[in-house]
Amino acid sequence: MMLIQAHQLSSLSFLRTCPQTRTVMTAQWQAVTPGKFKPRHYKTLKELWKKPRPNQDDAAHLLDLEFESRRAFIDSSSLKEEDRTEKIVDAYPCFRDHKHIMDELGRILEAEDKNFTDQVKARWESFCQNALFFGVWNKSLKPPRGLDKCGQFLALLKALPSMFPSPAAPPKKLGSASEALFHILEPSEDPNVFLQRRPITSPVLLVESTNVLLAVGTVPLTTLPKEMIHEAPLILLGCYYTFHLTYPKCISTLLSIIQTEVLKDSIHERDLTHSYKKAIAEWEEFNKK
Repeated sequence: MMLIQAHQLSSLSFLRTCPQTRTVMTAQWQAVTPGKFKPRHYKTLKELWKKPRPNQDDAAHLLDLEFESRRAFIDSSSLKEEDRTEKIVDAYPCFRDHKHIMDELGRILEAEDKNFTDQVKARWESFCQNALFFGVWNKSLKPPRGLDKCGQFLALLKALPSMFPSPAAPPKKLGSASEALFHILEPSEDPNVFLQRRPITSPVLLVESTNVLLAVGTVPLTTLPKEMIHEAPLILLGCYYTFHLTYPKCISTLLSIIQTEVLKDSIHERDLTHSYKKAIAEWEEFNKK
């Protein structure tokens, strides 16, 4: 196995694969703890976050400075997937803020591009507009007539796993593959009970009447106003990168398509699945029309 030196992290070239296949390649990172390389920055960040209203710009600057040691901690094999998010949020409570999740996504993929988030949002909007027509064309989506913008978007989210299907079926207790992305909470449903009973631990959006709760596993991260429902899937995808999580098999093709088409994060040739190749070929052919 190739060894990557810590100073090479800044190039991030070795991260240009699917999040689920990214592995830490330096043996000495296996027992790393946050702040090991730059404890001064980590300590300052922890103290800053104890304030009632921490300065977000200061926090972002410290997160920039502490990036290498943080990624070594997050990507290390000392964190198991089942409790990874809880331990990371305990070490870095700033990742309960959706803006810091998106900032971290930008640091991982395009550290030098300060307009990364705006560009991703623009590509996501374009992708969704094209996906509406693509879904109707391949009969994965009925024309969303009579729905408001939020209803249209939720209908699109529900159809996306069928537009870009994965060979693996969702767990029976999960229901449809779209439940790996979002769930509309009934008035009688308790979010915490739902998360405890959910058969998979991937990031999920819990849609309520006025809010959207973003959770990973059993950990509720942040609550977004329902007006942000269109942006929420990007933040959800950012969680896979920020917390170094594996794509659920039942939506792996869909998330890989968004990874390459919206985030512009290429997938290594050895990680290209047959279902991805088929889906991307159909998508590209449709967009030529």
